[in-house]
Amino acid sequence: MFSHCLCGLRPVVPTQAGMCLLMADIEPLKPSNTGWLIADVVTDSFAFGWARTEVDPRLLVLLADPQWQPYVVFPAEFVTPERVLTALLPNNAAAGQAPKRPLFVLLDATWAEAGKMFRKSPYLNQFPVLSLHPEQLSTYRLRRSSRTDHFCTSEVGALCLALAGEPHAAEVLATYLEVFTHHYLQAKNQQPLDLEDAAHQRLRNLCAPPSDNRAL
Repeated sequence: MFSHCLCGLRPVVPTQAGMCLLMADIEPLKPSNTGWLIADVVTDSFAFGWARTEVDPRLLVLLADPQWQPYVVFPAEFVTPERVLTALLPNNAAAGQAPKRPLFVLLDATWAEAGKMFRKSPYLNQFPVLSLHPEQLSTYRLRRSSRTDHFCTSEVGALCLALAGEPHAAEVLATYLEVFTHHYLQAKNQQPLDLEDAAHQRLRNLCAPPSDNRAL
């Protein structure tokens, strides 16, 4: 339904952090996919299809780019302890070199698919695994999970941005997800949008340019 399109509400936020989405099979085609919300918001976002038997050479170039410090975002319970981090590495740049920017590698898939992707992607083995431990539970309502500690891709992206010291971008992405959820459910149920609800108002406020109160 074009009347429920989200395109005109797209917020773009410059960030130091980058996002790298590895997308399973038909995941990008699912209407409930939230990975594309990250690509809308975060300026430096990259997306690649995942395959078991081959890897996109552009992905390898990105992961080897010296401006980035990749972090594979995945639960610690499935990873050897020596690879696991719960915070970003200290950014101790060598003399004359710019500090490395965090690049969060997100496995955009169902949990079963993500586990297979993690195990069968040896090119990711050299990078630390960032394990998130948020205090809140997921509020994602478009798919069901058997576990309350599972988060959708967009929620994971917002948590990563907050961990990287970018709370504004994190809040924009989280609010954009709320707005998307409203549009999706209203379209699915053939109901009109409420463009003045709390989520839409919050998104407008977050994206509004700062007022200039300087005297002329």
